[in-house]
Amino acid sequence: MGELFAAGPELDYQSRLEKLLDNHIALWDVIGTCHRPGSLDSAISNDGLITNDFNSFFKQHRQITQVYFNGQKAGDLFKKKVIPSLNDDYNYTVLPSTSPANAAKNYAAKLAAWSAIQI
Repeated sequence: MGELFAAGPELDYQSRLEKLLDNHIALWDVIGTCHRPGSLDSAISNDGLITNDFNSFFKQHRQITQVYFNGQKAGDLFKKKVIPSLNDDYNYTVLPSTSPANAAKNYAAKLAAWSAIQI
């Protein structure tokens, strides 16, 4: 997001959010709460996992038509736990995880893939 929208870590958090909003980008985790003993997505436990309320979010933001996911785990959780309860249909795209743990793609490849969100 830093290179794509000039919303890098040199800005404070609020300023980064404002840059994203100025570019019609909303950020929201699929998971509202969960237990994850460790930092890897593979450590997320299904026990007690609660997703965020996307029906309410989409109702408040009707202009949203496209949803992008930061990695396969987020996309899979959304597909499994959120889509069945949605009232509307959206376009979904899973992008490569930006996590340093995702060593399968280098930074340039991740940046090229993420450039798809530039509207």
